[in-house]
Amino acid sequence: MNTMERVDTPALGRRVAPAGTAQGVLPVEQAGPRLLLIDDYEFIRVGVRTMCACLHGRPVEWHEAGTLQDGIEIHRREGPFDAVLLDLNLSDCKGLQGLRLFMQAHPQARVVVFSGTVDEFVIRQARALGAQGYIRKTGSAQELQAALAELLPPPERSLGVPRLPDRLFPRLPGSSMYDRIAELGPRHLEVLELVLSGCTNQEISSSTALSLGTVKNYVSSLLLALDVRSRSHLISLFR
Repeated sequence: MNTMERVDTPALGRRVAPAGTAQGVLPVEQAGPRLLLIDDYEFIRVGVRTMCACLHGRPVEWHEAGTLQDGIEIHRREGPFDAVLLDLNLSDCKGLQGLRLFMQAHPQARVVVFSGTVDEFVIRQARALGAQGYIRKTGSAQELQAALAELLPPPERSLGVPRLPDRLFPRLPGSSMYDRIAELGPRHLEVLELVLSGCTNQEISSSTALSLGTVKNYVSSLLLALDVRSRSHLISLFR
């Protein structure tokens, strides 16, 4: 495994490059993928970059952020990156709202959720919101390495935009209920997430900038899709 050292950058974030390179810059012919890891635990960031120092025999250039806003800024300043690994539970943002905000700031980013949460509904939501994959923190080092290798094939195998590999999303026992929800689209998923958080229609309207009537229509569609008669019954399905 290559020895790694930290190279401090001004302002936000850190860039981690292989030791022995002039000013942390690799020759073009040896350059590997550039990855951004957004996680608020430093020991996790250290572990990931140590386990994945190389990919397809090429050294990985890791950039790091401890908060969502720092990650958004680093991507703006240092990007584009070949991929972004994003934790769902950060100090300044919880749940899928972080993925939604990052994708709004950088719509072309290739974001992979990196989370300890393994829930069918969350995984399906993440995919509907544009995530390219869902890597479990509870997996092994080999699983992480294999997922990154699948997401970022070597240049000699890359032809155009890579196909979204189904195996980058955990295969959990599915249900027709989740299938019906996934078919409704990202806006329905956003409204559902707010309903499950206990928000009223008025609060959902204020949060999403949708009219109150539109919100009611979305909620009615969710009730119909899940074949339930009330909001309380809908919430009880996910408890």
